[in-house]
Amino acid sequence: MSRRAAAEALGSFFLFATVIGSGIMAERLASGNVAVALMGNTVATGAMLFALIGWLGPISGAHLNPAVSLVAAFRRELSGRDLVPYLLAQLGGGIVGVITANLMFDMPAIAVATKVRGGPGQWLGEAVATFGLILTILGTVRYRERHVPAAVALYIVAAYWFTSSTSFANPAITVARSLSDSFAGISPGSVPLFIVAQLLGAAAAAWVAKGLIDRDR
Repeated sequence: MSRRAAAEALGSFFLFATVIGSGIMAERLASGNVAVALMGNTVATGAMLFALIGWLGPISGAHLNPAVSLVAAFRRELSGRDLVPYLLAQLGGGIVGVITANLMFDMPAIAVATKVRGGPGQWLGEAVATFGLILTILGTVRYRERHVPAAVALYIVAAYWFTSSTSFANPAITVARSLSDSFAGISPGSVPLFIVAQLLGAAAAAWVAKGLIDRDR
């Protein structure tokens, strides 16, 4: 368990640091062009996801996301006693990653984000993003397991652009991103309803998977 938790913490560290760090770098280099900044943020995040899932997947499953771990526990693919260490590792490792990204770019270690994100459209976007992510993971694990790193990375790259919320799709990263007042930040007041939407999307995906994917077992 300690080895798997360490893998989840390390993976979350690099993933969250990539989201924040690439967002800061992209914003600084884009000269005010938000589309270019988002593209830089997107490509870096997708590339890091591909790398992390490829080498951490055999150790811990490379969940890097409480929504994924909760669905795995619901499906009895992750034991109940392992769930809490996974969640703590993801959040803890991710927060350290955000702090490190802030420091790398000469920002305060913790800077509470001021970017307000909310409203029915963005909440729906988060539900849809998480719904699609969970189904992508479950379906690819079932039918094309060796393609999981590419499938998840490419899904997130697409979801950055087709969802109104730019696809956080991860409760831990939503919390952690509130600690960086940067391009990828989210104000603390916007966090709770983002997480509610993510959990609803994950629950809907778990329900759909029972009829769409699990019947082939």
